Amino acid sequence: MPEHFDIYMIILIGLVSILYASVGHGGASGYLAVMAIWALPTDYMKTTALILNIVVSGISFSQYYIKKYFNWKLFYPFALASIPFAYIGGGIHLDPVLYKKILGVILLLPVIRLSGIPIPIKKVKLELNIYIALLIGSVIGFLSGMLGIGGGIILSPIILLLGWGSAKQTAAVSALFILVNSLAGLLNNKGWSNIDKVLTYETYILLGVVVGGGILGAWWGSSKAQETWIKRLLAIGLGIASIKLIFA
Repeated sequence: MPEHFDIYMIILIGLVSILYASVGHGGASGYLAVMAIWALPTDYMKTTALILNIVVSGISFSQYYIKKYFNWKLFYPFALASIPFAYIGGGIHLDPVLYKKILGVILLLPVIRLSGIPIPIKKVKLELNIYIALLIGSVIGFLSGMLGIGGGIILSPIILLLGWGSAKQTAAVSALFILVNSLAGLLNNKGWSNIDKVLTYETYILLGVVVGGGILGAWWGSSKAQETWIKRLLAIGLGIASIKLIFA
């Protein structure tokens, strides 16, 4: 286990889980950003982020599902294409330098969303274009498996921009989308074969923290108004991590 693992990282991981769960996300991009700041090994980062992602996205989905925000017809075209491609992507192991630079660029997406920059949301339509949804799902799935994220940070803005779902419907769909993608990516990740080395005492601490954070965040996001200033603070943190990854 990396020697730089400390209490400050644990606190930040917990904060990430709360804020991401509040919008139906698992938090992988945030966990990866925090672990990148602490300079943890890329293999540990990818596998651990997927495990934490599965836990938090599952908790988040359950809350939104209970509140009846989940729309199966909005979910299945994306998932149908993304699951096999996430599995394929999970088997690709990039050079650590290239991996960090690609991840740094992807992290800019949640920075834009969380920073308060408005998304031009269209009026919600009753039907989506299945063929476009399948194409989008396959691309997001591949990137998700390869980078160790769930893909919700990419899918959510697309659904809102195209007017295929409301904000809370999008959160519910994104949560389950993240869950299935993370599972598929993890199954074909080389870290799975060394899962006993990843599931250390410290990782179990992180799991406990994100369970608590995921429950709080999912309840908050599905039931209460969200605090803009906290999201912007998270955006700043992700922005710093993104710059660090791109230019390191």
